[in-house]
Amino acid sequence: MQLKQVNAEFWVADQITVQDIELIVARGIKTIFCNRPDGEGADQPNVAEIEQALQPYGIQIQYLPVVSGKVTDEQSEEFKQLYMQAQKPLLAYCRSGTRSITLWALSQVADQTLEKMLLTAKTLGYDLQGVVPRILKQSTHAQEHIPKFSVVIVGGGAAGISVASSLLSRQPNLDIAIIDPAEVHYYQPGWTMVGGGIFKPEKTVRTMASLIPKQVQWIKAAVAAFDPDNKQVLLEGCKPLNYEALVVCPGLKLNWHGIEGLVETLGKNGVTSNYRYDLAPYTWQLVREMQRGKAIFTQPPMPIKCAGAPQKAMYLSADYWQKQGVLKDIQIDFYNTGAALFGVPAYVPALMEYVKRYDANLHFNHQLIKVDGPQKRAWFKQLNGENSSIVETDFDMIHVVPPQQAPDFIRASNLVDQAGWVSVDQHTLQHTQYPHIFALGDVMNAPNAKTAAAARKQAPIVAVNVLEYLQGGANFAQYDGYGSCPLTVERGKIVLAEFGYGGKLLPSFPKWLLNGEQPTRLAWLLKEQILPPMYWDGMLKGHEWMVKPKR
Repeated sequence: MQLKQVNAEFWVADQITVQDIELIVARGIKTIFCNRPDGEGADQPNVAEIEQALQPYGIQIQYLPVVSGKVTDEQSEEFKQLYMQAQKPLLAYCRSGTRSITLWALSQVADQTLEKMLLTAKTLGYDLQGVVPRILKQSTHAQEHIPKFSVVIVGGGAAGISVASSLLSRQPNLDIAIIDPAEVHYYQPGWTMVGGGIFKPEKTVRTMASLIPKQVQWIKAAVAAFDPDNKQVLLEGCKPLNYEALVVCPGLKLNWHGIEGLVETLGKNGVTSNYRYDLAPYTWQLVREMQRGKAIFTQPPMPIKCAGAPQKAMYLSADYWQKQGVLKDIQIDFYNTGAALFGVPAYVPALMEYVKRYDANLHFNHQLIKVDGPQKRAWFKQLNGENSSIVETDFDMIHVVPPQQAPDFIRASNLVDQAGWVSVDQHTLQHTQYPHIFALGDVMNAPNAKTAAAARKQAPIVAVNVLEYLQGGANFAQYDGYGSCPLTVERGKIVLAEFGYGGKLLPSFPKWLLNGEQPTRLAWLLKEQILPPMYWDGMLKGHEWMVKPKR
């Protein structure tokens, strides 16, 4: 957290955590405004957690969430009214502090000149030039200079970095920009291993700067909106960026609020999730400490990223309990909103062997809708066609996977289908309406698995097709829907599920790996120069052999 003092009574900051409370108290802060919607980032604590941590100090918190780049006049007026009534000093925070200081500027709560306001913001590292016309209540002036790139990539995750690398391997002098405000890159598949005691959490973290190709210009900003008719991306602060081709791959958003009571109890009362960096270690703590009782593992409605992760958490936990000799005293229940253990039938028999081995109870068509951590109770909606009923159960430990959706700025755009996902041709990954836009990774609506392995296969497809578009051609490469789920069923053993559209089996790993031989090098995996090596190291480390599917 970086605390920045705007004036004697107002501070701004990036995302605060529970660990920052002591410093906030030391600064004499009396009130906090949270301007960041819950669930924007995988490592982001929810506002309810911050509120609970503040209670012993008597600090009040107001939740005024603003979608990045979408500060409205109504929100600035609400900010102004709350600001005037609040005890000072006051701290407002969001992901970077930009939304908070923008609200402050638009509400004009400070009695000072515009020039001083802009200078103060600039000194603190915030550029408010984009909101000057709104502050002055006048029309927007023409931009003196708008940067332009041949390719702009929205999102610096596995998909974005992979497609940038693949583009450069084919055309090294291509001018590319990646837009992503994050300073760190998380290897999220590794969080399952953190929760299983295999990885340390810090092994899943790299700086963004170390992974983005040096030839690529990294724009550390959030996207506010798209203007595809004019081939522009609008950044926070309403700053435009021009492009010839656009690649959209910002990942998805975890909707923690989609389950009643969840945000209030995450990280305590036996409630955990491997889908957040700071919670995966708590999973491992619960697993280590559990000697008897009931352990529940849940899976929400599809689509979600890494559909195998919910049950991998179960297998790794059960494997540990079995090796510790306590499995006989632990009841395991897996509640899946879907109707089957895995979407590709060929892999179900191999997985069922482990379900039986761990004596786990399977509950299909059960969707988690509510959690009461202090009372150790959970409620599920049992889906029976048009009819549904509510099932209540107790637990000693519950691993929750939240429902998932496209990021807010994507869902608010005109690039999406009715479900809120970027609409693409499932074979070319080209947008269905705008030919200069392509998408890959978790945010698009192609009916494939949302996994890092899918991004690995999609990246060269998008790279080839973007270059083909820029050259005026139409001979596009075709994506077959490939995805992969290395389902860890015990330490060192996985069911390697590889499949494409329609559940077609698409094995791609070499025979020596499928036959259980240890790889001596990973160069073949990096032939396309895509996906950071941490992904391959993480996927293969500790996997001594693989359980083959029944064919």
